[in-house]
Amino acid sequence: MNEVNCKSALIGCFGQPIWENPTEFMMEASFKHHHLKMRYISTEVSRENLTSAFEGVKAMGYKGFNCTIPHKQAIIPLLDGLSESAELIGAVNCVVERDGKYFGENTDGKGYLTSIQELTDPKGKKVVLIGAGGAARAIAIELALVGVREIIVVNRNVEKAQELSCHLKEKTSCESSSAQLGDNYVIPENTDIVINATCIGMYPNLTERVPVDIESFKPHMIVSDVIINPPQTSFLQEAASKGCTTLDGLGMVVNQAVICVKVWSGVDVDPRVMQQTLYVLFEIHK
Repeated sequence: MNEVNCKSALIGCFGQPIWENPTEFMMEASFKHHHLKMRYISTEVSRENLTSAFEGVKAMGYKGFNCTIPHKQAIIPLLDGLSESAELIGAVNCVVERDGKYFGENTDGKGYLTSIQELTDPKGKKVVLIGAGGAARAIAIELALVGVREIIVVNRNVEKAQELSCHLKEKTSCESSSAQLGDNYVIPENTDIVINATCIGMYPNLTERVPVDIESFKPHMIVSDVIINPPQTSFLQEAASKGCTTLDGLGMVVNQAVICVKVWSGVDVDPRVMQQTLYVLFEIHK
């Protein structure tokens, strides 16, 4: 009779909302494909329950977890340390356990950078970044480090936009300014890349639109969205209608997830497995 070891390393994802996030499906597919004894569990965790949830993670011996909205900055004081990139960005989307201690990483920006580089070299480009939260911070820092010429941070809360803009100027050599996202923000005509790094238009709020002037989209612009559900947001559809090249959030989420699995397991996984899982889930035919 064979003995069977049923132990699997537990990995989680904390956020609110969480059930629009398909990361669990692509992670589980990747673990199965690579014969990794790991399980990925999505859990809805509110702001006020983050500390309690983290205590539960430690008690149950989780190997790590992802943080999404609204925990990417709030998790930092609870951790035992940060990677160099997470400290520079000031946000965490990936936590890993090492000898009973938990350390924060940030893979969001690297995931986005890999995705945009498939379309263009960001060096020397002018970027309009909509949003100032954890994902926006990660994207801004990574773009600045590869030589983006200028980043305009646009946010409903202009004070947060100003804070991120000042952070960029302090930590990098990138030019940066801030603006308020009002009722009809006009994208400067000499912009090269436009990024929606907010949750505006995410399932189930499909009719909610990013308040930009549609006429300010120009054909030379690359317009991207970090939202993955739905992949083709109204923001991207509006940009495409004006002749822009568009980039959905699926590449970013796959690229950053590959790095996360490497952090947790030491294994380089095949991104195509995750990508194909998402294509099936969203009925995308490529």
